[in-house]
Amino acid sequence: MKTWFITGVSSGFGRALAEAALERGDRVAGTLRSEEQRAAFDALKPGLSLGVRLDVTRHDDARRAVALVEESFGPIDVLVNNAGYGHEGTIEETPLDEYRKQFDVNVFGAVSAIQAVLPYMRARRSGHIVNITSMGGIVTFPGLGVYHGSKFALEGISEALSKEVADLGIRVTAVEPGAFRTEWAGRSMNRGSASIADYEPLFAPLRKARAERSGKQPGDPAKAASAILTLVDSPKPPVHLPLGTDALAFIRCKLDTFSQEVTAWEPVASATNFD
Repeated sequence: MKTWFITGVSSGFGRALAEAALERGDRVAGTLRSEEQRAAFDALKPGLSLGVRLDVTRHDDARRAVALVEESFGPIDVLVNNAGYGHEGTIEETPLDEYRKQFDVNVFGAVSAIQAVLPYMRARRSGHIVNITSMGGIVTFPGLGVYHGSKFALEGISEALSKEVADLGIRVTAVEPGAFRTEWAGRSMNRGSASIADYEPLFAPLRKARAERSGKQPGDPAKAASAILTLVDSPKPPVHLPLGTDALAFIRCKLDTFSQEVTAWEPVASATNFD
């Protein structure tokens, strides 16, 4: 039996993963925003499910939430940073306040939970931190630059953290889903206003297609949850785990293009050392 702490279990990946872990007899502490949601999560599997009210942007509350779980529910074996949302808008058109909000949830919220749980995991010399990033933490698409920035940041934090805690018995994995049938492109998407005509020929069709695909994405959240269960049960989990055939294709294309570009510019790059 494992004890999980999963942020954002009201819907999507978080809910699917919580239900899958509970179904196999694990304990799950899940964070939610309202008291009504918290009580409903408690009732899913009495004794195994624990709803915890937490706004991930209230960073001091993360330590209190983790301490509550550790003291009254059980030692946390797996932290899953799932809470997050998307922002749609071009780099130029998006106000700085929207950048800050995006990073506050997607990056700083995750870091707060990581810093809260690490003292307990270090003391036990065991644990697994799973950060739900995105294929958008490795590849990019026009009109999602703010979101990509937050996910690229979480990718870097995850990879560096994996090296810092490897000798302490703690594993870290960045999970990079492609397009899954969640609310990410629906009610969880913050759509900024478009006001600069120069971007419309590029951005407008992409924005329309993204909205029309919501609810029709190929990825199954229940199968993603099963993959994450397999991940945390592995004695040698990867640092990166793409999910979905689209994520695999886009990431492989990015790696190939990056490698070709590095090779093409190697003469310039390698000529910058002192003689």
